[in-house]
Amino acid sequence: QAGPTSGRGHGQLSRLRSSSLEIKEKEIREKGSEILREQLDAAKKELKLKDKECERLSQVRNQLEQELEELTASLFEEAHKMVREANVKQAAAEKQLKEAQGKIDVLQAEVTALKTLVLTSTPSSPNRQLHPQLQSSGTRGAYKHVGGHVRNKSASGGFPTSSGKPEPSPVSVQPKEDREIDSVLFAEFLMWKEHPSLDRSSAFLSRIYSEEIGPCLSFTRSELSQLVQSAVESNSLTIEPVAMSALPMVKASAIECGGPKKCALSGMSRLCRHRIKLGDKGSYYYISPSSRARITAVCNFFTYIRYIQQGLVRHDAEQMFWEVMRLRREMTVAKLGFYLTDQG
Repeated sequence: QAGPTSGRGHGQLSRLRSSSLEIKEKEIREKGSEILREQLDAAKKELKLKDKECERLSQVRNQLEQELEELTASLFEEAHKMVREANVKQAAAEKQLKEAQGKIDVLQAEVTALKTLVLTSTPSSPNRQLHPQLQSSGTRGAYKHVGGHVRNKSASGGFPTSSGKPEPSPVSVQPKEDREIDSVLFAEFLMWKEHPSLDRSSAFLSRIYSEEIGPCLSFTRSELSQLVQSAVESNSLTIEPVAMSALPMVKASAIECGGPKKCALSGMSRLCRHRIKLGDKGSYYYISPSSRARITAVCNFFTYIRYIQQGLVRHDAEQMFWEVMRLRREMTVAKLGFYLTDQG
């Protein structure tokens, strides 16, 4: 009896032990799963915080990019505004300079006329314009004092002398200039003005190239003439005066490009008071006053049509057209050899 009893007790003990082990393992699993859940929750919370931080940083980056774009756009707009204002001021300054030069020319003409009146009056043959008291009562009424100057009312401009022959007036009366728009030229200009460009394929510029620009920039040295025309078209030509005191010290390399007494474009012996440079790294070429006048006339034309292309000219189409015609006349006159010399 003791043997079977001890065997049953041993079996029960082993079952109890196995059941306790299972309970412990179950508790360990539950605790492990609970720890894992806590770690998972903590990881989820940390991940959410990271997502919020990434979202905040992304918003900051987008805001900075937008501010940078706005700042760049404002800087470019301000730069363009400054350039436009500078161009407008330059155009106004050049216009004032032309007006001042015109006034100076008028004043110089008046001074020359007054000098002529003074120099032609001598004791033996007094000028009756300066001495109206020498005239008879009949002829004295034909003159009128205006602001201290004596002017003739008659259209002939002559003054009677003792011999009965009229004296020639020292100041020639210029006839009033009249003008009429050519319909073909004006139509070509209007067509070009709709889409202004420096492309010579348009009928407007093609005509001017063949009639004025080409002949005006056609010199004896054809290769250099082509380079000058290209520099004028690209706005890279420089004209500067030459110091007369430095002319005898010109180097041989400069003499090859003309010289102080030989024009590089025409090849003729002339006193060259100016020189040109084609681009920033080109050589200097000495040019005569006539060559300078021809180049300057073409440069003035290109400057004006560039202003029209850039929208800096605020005149109406007809005023622009007549200014273009005036510049074309300057090129034609310069080509024929007429030019103004610097006084003094």
